[in-house]
Amino acid sequence: MPDLTLTLPMLALWGLIGYLLGSIPFGVLLTKAMGLGNLRQIGSGNIGATNVLRTGNKAAAAGTLLLDGGKGAVAVLLARSLAGEDAAQTAALMAFIGHCYPVWLRFRGGKGVATFLGLLLALAWPVGVACCGMWLFAVALTRISSVGALMAAVASPIIAFALAWIDLMVLTTLLTALVYWRHRENLARLKAGTEPKIGSKG
Repeated sequence: MPDLTLTLPMLALWGLIGYLLGSIPFGVLLTKAMGLGNLRQIGSGNIGATNVLRTGNKAAAAGTLLLDGGKGAVAVLLARSLAGEDAAQTAALMAFIGHCYPVWLRFRGGKGVATFLGLLLALAWPVGVACCGMWLFAVALTRISSVGALMAAVASPIIAFALAWIDLMVLTTLLTALVYWRHRENLARLKAGTEPKIGSKG
């Protein structure tokens, strides 16, 4: 890993690169390419894999999940290989923000769960694997995607601390706050008992 002292302009550049990678709306692109309709007019209108699944095409949903996770990982790995850990964490944060607020979609993006997990896997794979496990466990238990996302997010700084990845504490705490902010409507539906389960059309 290069041992470089980055200037603020260089960190800003890696932030921009991370944002642009994160803002690629793979869910929208895949559903359009596969003739599945306008994703914005399907289900919740979200651009993530859970809503793509509402088209009934599992391949499109799986592709969206992998590509949304992959863009977060690529942003981290590219920044780390060329500029070091500070750039990697900056690119990670901005890739998440790019997915949630993509310039191409008038800043109306997704909730960032796959991107969040992808960038964690690239930053510190043991932390990422543990968070993916938490997501899978919660989803298997409840069949509700948002529950998995919220559980994985809140667990991430705890897992980072437990596995001695102390340098990730600030980033994972910030990402958790952003995940919860993006899921504020889901939290309201969970409280009301109206949050749809995976595979439902709502």
